[in-house]
Amino acid sequence: MKLLRHGPRGQEKPGLLDNDGLVRDLSGVIPDIAGDVLTPEGLERLRHIAIGSLPIVPGTPQQGLRLGPCVGRVGKFICIGLNYADHAAESGMPVPPEPVVFSKWTSAIVGPNDAVEIPRGSRRTDWEVELGVVIGRGGRYIAEADALGHVAGYCVINDVSEREVQLERGGGQWDKGKGHDTFGPIGPWLVTADEVPDPQALDLWLEVDGRRFQNGNTRTMVFGVAKLVSHLSQFMSLQPGDLISTGTPPGVGLGQKPPVYLAAGQTMRLGIQGLGEQQQRTVQA
Repeated sequence: MKLLRHGPRGQEKPGLLDNDGLVRDLSGVIPDIAGDVLTPEGLERLRHIAIGSLPIVPGTPQQGLRLGPCVGRVGKFICIGLNYADHAAESGMPVPPEPVVFSKWTSAIVGPNDAVEIPRGSRRTDWEVELGVVIGRGGRYIAEADALGHVAGYCVINDVSEREVQLERGGGQWDKGKGHDTFGPIGPWLVTADEVPDPQALDLWLEVDGRRFQNGNTRTMVFGVAKLVSHLSQFMSLQPGDLISTGTPPGVGLGQKPPVYLAAGQTMRLGIQGLGEQQQRTVQA
């Protein structure tokens, strides 16, 4: 299933994408794509719905019809840094011996085609296409062999970053540099885990104003999805709807020679194989 949230910002309704590319409204069935709906039991109930009986939402998704963040009421937005060896190298940092963990504030979350703000005074706003992992079955101390069974599904994330704050100010402030409003576009939809046989075999890419900067594949992650879910569960309880952003391949603006950063009025376009595409226009905050 491809689950989504449609409608004006702050008033999104749950829905799904049918095989004809039409959005079907789920608001008569569930309150949101969130919480218990994302558990194995909740998703199984959705699989038994006759999709043809659901109302069609007028409009073309991501064109006339706005899509919001594909998951609502996200409890934790957990991010992994330097999780592709070649990205660590372009950042001038060593490959970490264990996952580098930081957070984005949930107020950073926006829809896949919403505008991204360049923070006031920013000179180094950057892009990062990443595979998003949404937790379905909660737990603590999850064994790596069981970890994928705790995943509800996958989505595209743009981990927008302000590099000066992240790496220089105050000795480096990753959370502050990553958490500005609009710095977390997610979606367009949540593709349930049964439709992603191998999360470590997905192409991902990103363009700015039509120029391809990032081309990668999740097979080159330092720590795969199962390892990350297991690792994080040693330090916190993972709960349905928690979101993990798993790191970016090389090609970020910081790694260009000379570096290239975003300015207001540009267009980012990015996607992951089988998970859809995003497009954002940058604006000045």
